[in-house]
Amino acid sequence: MSSRPAGSFRAGFAVLVGRPNVGKSTLLNALTGEKLSIVTPRPQTTRHRVLGVVTTAHAQIAFVDTPGLHRGVRRALNRAMNRTAAAALHNADVSVLVVEALRWTAEDDLVLDRIRESARPAIACVNKIDRIRPRERLLPYMAELARRYEFAEIVPISGLKRDNVDALAAAIGRLLPESPQLFPPEQRTDRDLNFRIAETIREKLILELDQELPYGIAVEIERTAEADGQLEVDAAIWVDRAGQKPIVIGARGERLKRIGRAARLELNRALGRRLHLTLWVKVREGWADSARALQQLGLEV
Repeated sequence: MSSRPAGSFRAGFAVLVGRPNVGKSTLLNALTGEKLSIVTPRPQTTRHRVLGVVTTAHAQIAFVDTPGLHRGVRRALNRAMNRTAAAALHNADVSVLVVEALRWTAEDDLVLDRIRESARPAIACVNKIDRIRPRERLLPYMAELARRYEFAEIVPISGLKRDNVDALAAAIGRLLPESPQLFPPEQRTDRDLNFRIAETIREKLILELDQELPYGIAVEIERTAEADGQLEVDAAIWVDRAGQKPIVIGARGERLKRIGRAARLELNRALGRRLHLTLWVKVREGWADSARALQQLGLEV
């Protein structure tokens, strides 16, 4: 805990919310300075709430990455992702609406409605400004944002280039309540090693399979053990139809080998140790529509 006098320190939760694919996970990684959320070009990559804690001399901000709020929620998985984002929004001290520069869609309206309902102080974060030339083109867009809602601040940033993310963090810090630290200063996230391994595997699956990726795919860590100076990990890749299994495995198993190798190399670097990874592809019919299966995979139902 901080030894500063009461009132001299601020701490709280800042939730990053937005429609799918606006760059929330890239922004979380930029704000925390390390890769806590996986990132791919595919919408709805993020399925879980991911916490990233940053502690400075004057504030402790618990950034919360969330799944993109979206319409079209026929499957239980989609509904669970929306509930996860909505719950994080209502439990936060500050809402950060992440939007894509010069774009506004019906799903952005959906997110803004949720922010209104939460009645939390809100900041608009205009992301992907590195794509905009000249930058003066942002001014009318930001003026329109100011008309849409009474944001405490509107901050243009590039999560990818880490441009102006310090200004965003400072703006969030000013809105947090006066409070002692909520987490030990050395804590960076609330997610454990198994979650990090499973998400890294899922990221490599998405990047390898691209448009062939079945939506009903998930990763579950079945076993971890120390052996011969390395971490042994057995992981199951779940698909929800039998016909999807050969897509993931590929001809002569080559695709699955590439996925495993890419995940292992990244985890070796990230963990600073050797990791032996064994992947199995298994079929669990209709898991994306099963509340029980979603609970087993750590999703909010």
